[in-house]
Amino acid sequence: MSEAWVTELVERTLTEDLTGGPPLPHAPDLAVRHDVTSSATIAATRFGTADLVARAPGVVAGLPVAARVFQRLAPGVTLTAGARDGDTVATGDVLLTVRGPVRALLAAERSALNIASRASGIATATRAWVEAVAGTGAVVLDTRKTTPGLRPLEKYAVRCGGGSNKRMGLYDVAMVKDNHVAAAGSVADAVALVRECAPSVPVQVEVDTVAQAAEAVAAGADFLLCDNMPPAVLREVVAVVAGRAELEATGGLTLGVAREVAATGVDFLSVGALTHSAPILDLALDLRAAG
Repeated sequence: MSEAWVTELVERTLTEDLTGGPPLPHAPDLAVRHDVTSSATIAATRFGTADLVARAPGVVAGLPVAARVFQRLAPGVTLTAGARDGDTVATGDVLLTVRGPVRALLAAERSALNIASRASGIATATRAWVEAVAGTGAVVLDTRKTTPGLRPLEKYAVRCGGGSNKRMGLYDVAMVKDNHVAAAGSVADAVALVRECAPSVPVQVEVDTVAQAAEAVAAGADFLLCDNMPPAVLREVVAVVAGRAELEATGGLTLGVAREVAATGVDFLSVGALTHSAPILDLALDLRAAG
């Protein structure tokens, strides 16, 4: 995640909560002027300490971004880390302690939790897949099936969980799918056209039969995306390809079959569910002292 992107995410996230109403006469400062409840019930001079706490076990991610949310609304806030991204935590563990103006802490609460909970949920789901294939040599990958606007955060969370990133966009790997083959005329023609247009970009071809895999390797593909192949067929592809291209299994994968698929000899398992279906990790902000 770039510094500029994190800054933009923090601003965009806070804007969802803190715009849309007029400044309150007794609380004109930007940080809390649209948090009606906190402005009405908490004195502007009141300081306090709050803990960001895990309500369930999992793997945490996004804590530095959550910290930035608090810093945006209370530049002088004191932050004490209780965990680091990638750590496995238990229910009740304190992940981050913040001290500052209570109004600002509560105004930042939901934005910070939304970011950290989403990222931690993805990291937790990823860790389960990584553990399922441990020792096989296969690497767990994400996909481009991410929440619009949150791709850098979600792919960062996959790395925190022990997985790896596939394509960040349509520019860093050329993925030749059936529609591209139909438009180009053949797999070989599609690969040749990509090589001519972007010679430095790796080329991956989607295949769903052993014959297609052999054709794609002969055409010079660097990677094969083996779509919805059962383990027996994957083993055939591994034998036919014989190390001439990297192999990625995808489609219909579940944790229950992950190890069996990884054991076929493929290099990667790509799992869209890491980002499109991972539940959040339940986190909360508990105000424990104020004065």
